[in-house]
Amino acid sequence: MLGFVGFAALAGLLVTIGVTPALAVGSVTASSSVGIFQSLPDYISIGQLQQRNTLYATSGGKQVPFATLYDQNRVNLTWDQVSPNLKKAAVDGEDRRFYEHGGVDLTSLVRAAFGTISGGSLGAGGGGSTLTMQLVKNIRLAQAQNAPTLAQQKSLAAEATDTSISRKLQEMKLAIGLEKKYTKDQILLAYLNIAYFGDQAYGVEAAAEHYYNTTAQNLTPVQAASLIAIVQYPTSRNLATPKNYPANEARRNVILKSMNQLGDLSTPDYTAAVASNPASYVKLSPPRQGCAAIAAQYNGAQNFCDYVQRNVQNYSFLGANKTQREANWKTGGYKIYTTLNLDLNNNAKAQIDSYAPNTETRFDLGGVVDSIQPGTGRVIVMAQNKNYTAGSGNSTQTSLNYSTDEAYGNSGGFQTGSTYKAFTLADWLAKGHGLDEEVDATPRTFDTSTACGKQVGPTYTPKNDEGYIRGYMSVETATALSVNVAFVAMAQQLDLCDIRSTAESLGVHRADGAQLEDNPSSVLGTNYVAPLTMGAAYAAIADNGMYCSPIVVDKAVGPDGKDLGGQPKSCKQAISPEVAQGVVYAMKGTLTGGGTAVGADPGNGGQMFAKTGTTDKADQIWLIGSTTALTTVTWMGNVEGQTSLRLMYGPHGQYASSRASLFYNVQNANNGVYPGGTFTDPPQSEISGSGVTVPSLTGLTSDQAESALINAGLGYSIAGTQASALPQGQVTASDPVAGTSVAKGQRITFYTSDGSLATTVPTVTGQPLKTAISAFQNAGFDTSKVTVTYTKTDDSQKCDVQSSNPAGGSSAAKTAAIALSVGGGTDGKDPGNCS
Repeated sequence: MLGFVGFAALAGLLVTIGVTPALAVGSVTASSSVGIFQSLPDYISIGQLQQRNTLYATSGGKQVPFATLYDQNRVNLTWDQVSPNLKKAAVDGEDRRFYEHGGVDLTSLVRAAFGTISGGSLGAGGGGSTLTMQLVKNIRLAQAQNAPTLAQQKSLAAEATDTSISRKLQEMKLAIGLEKKYTKDQILLAYLNIAYFGDQAYGVEAAAEHYYNTTAQNLTPVQAASLIAIVQYPTSRNLATPKNYPANEARRNVILKSMNQLGDLSTPDYTAAVASNPASYVKLSPPRQGCAAIAAQYNGAQNFCDYVQRNVQNYSFLGANKTQREANWKTGGYKIYTTLNLDLNNNAKAQIDSYAPNTETRFDLGGVVDSIQPGTGRVIVMAQNKNYTAGSGNSTQTSLNYSTDEAYGNSGGFQTGSTYKAFTLADWLAKGHGLDEEVDATPRTFDTSTACGKQVGPTYTPKNDEGYIRGYMSVETATALSVNVAFVAMAQQLDLCDIRSTAESLGVHRADGAQLEDNPSSVLGTNYVAPLTMGAAYAAIADNGMYCSPIVVDKAVGPDGKDLGGQPKSCKQAISPEVAQGVVYAMKGTLTGGGTAVGADPGNGGQMFAKTGTTDKADQIWLIGSTTALTTVTWMGNVEGQTSLRLMYGPHGQYASSRASLFYNVQNANNGVYPGGTFTDPPQSEISGSGVTVPSLTGLTSDQAESALINAGLGYSIAGTQASALPQGQVTASDPVAGTSVAKGQRITFYTSDGSLATTVPTVTGQPLKTAISAFQNAGFDTSKVTVTYTKTDDSQKCDVQSSNPAGGSSAAKTAAIALSVGGGTDGKDPGNCS
């Protein structure tokens, strides 16, 4: 505590250096203190005060605020935004000579000294600190709060509140410096913006909102006086609780009396004001700080809010590096215009709450709806069934964000099931295969697979979700029906590392940060991936293979009102447009016929493709679909445990089978705001692949035909026999016919002869030509198809048949061409009289 001698020294010092009006108060220590005073720093800046960050989103086609985030609940005001009543209350109640002194009021210092002598504490005799000195103290406290470590914060705060003479000297020197740099109005405004008014209200605007549910511009004299009454003792005089009303009222009335005495409050108004009870004008409005405090009308936006906040370190508009960004965010004052559509998010929240109720007690049921814009990566919807809480909460609440990676929401992701098949399909097409190629979907054991160019084990025996499915089918059909064994068969012709790389190129990664697994079962979706990640990958497929990282900020406005831009789009061509078009083409089939996503397409947003996903135990259920304008992910499943959603029933029937109607209800609303168009059809090469020409099989045996087809990279199927003049067992025809270009791996059907239309070739070797022709005619052959070639022989063999083709005794069609070799004598020419 500063004693009389200390205050006398200060007063004498100020007189000596001439910073106050000449007043005959001195001390023998004054002259020796001049050097000390002059050595103290004389500059402090008002600087940027911590204040609120406000998040905005779209509702009703307009940008509306939906969340407030801050370290200190403060809104910096301009001079015109502060009520004159508040300015008068501050000056009249705290520093009535504010507009006369140069930062230090010697009269008040002397009065404070005498108050101390008489047994009071600092300020009991009227106070020695001017508004400017109080501002210095508050600036130093604000600087302490911005220190990087807790220890530094405590140390600097202790220095700012120290009661020693040296601290008082420094405070006065800095106050004098402030008066030289700033106008009185600037100093008063800074004081009103920085002062702490208790109960987490910093500055007059936050205090007016909190205690009166109004603004600082509209304060009445009694409200203004009650606020200024708080500043000296913000804990015991704040208006957050009625127990503080008497202490506040006593100080308030002193301030009101000063306002009346100085002509700033009329006597009638003064009389009415001092007679009022704080309870009559206090309208407490709890501050809505943090994501958990988002208003009920925007319930469901909390997880998106949390995701925005967790991404601060990534916002280049906040600074050049992580340290700058986090420091600037803490200082606050930013208006963040996000990508969220509150209307669509409200609908998504209502739908996921209905289809995956957080009141489910039989197992830990989670649910997510995310929507992402192709071509930009803008996150339009992010909702989940569990209500947001920053703490542990109850079973209906969680602090986890199921949509995001572990680093941005503490969730480890979920097995993706068959939604992962899109990446095998993309790699299949990229390697030159086509959708019309056929693969064998018959359940069996696969001995080895290729991973990174090497043959690897172990054996793998996948099963089809529908046990009756088996045999050959096109890749397009396998996609529509989501046939497991067919996709493993496709992967057998690919490299598992390439499939992983294809997924990675589309932004897919494990939610825990580890590398994607590339074992055979990964083809069917065993990796744990965040829904938002899968949504971004499918959005890339919808946009001709252009992958865009998810972004959540369209625009930021700084504390100075400057437009800082937003998160820049980060896009790359992940897969070729042709491959993406092929994947879309195939996945359209899931929505029609017997496809696994039938019933999910609302039909009001242009063309759509989709893919379902069900894990091995049906403990995770997915449906991801997209128009050209918006991609939506729905996930329902076990947060922990492996309860089958095929065995559990909720408000809409079996949980597993309700995903289509959940998706329908979400996308139906989405399409109204983001209508889609028509997808580009893929080139024929994506349908047929690189193309293989069907070889000619006619006349081959079955074994020969099978070998010919396998060597050509084609499959085969024997359809049975046909009535034919060809020898029994020879191939008579194929479908498609020889010369047709088909997809590699396509199955070719061929038929064999039953021999019913064939006859035995007569043996005519050694017989005269005339006799031989008669023999063929008698056997039923068409003699017009007999051709004769003469060859050199002895003259004795002229006109005798040397050989026939077909050979005598063989079977041939009566319409078959017959070639005879006939003796022509020593010159090998037609003798002229053979026939």
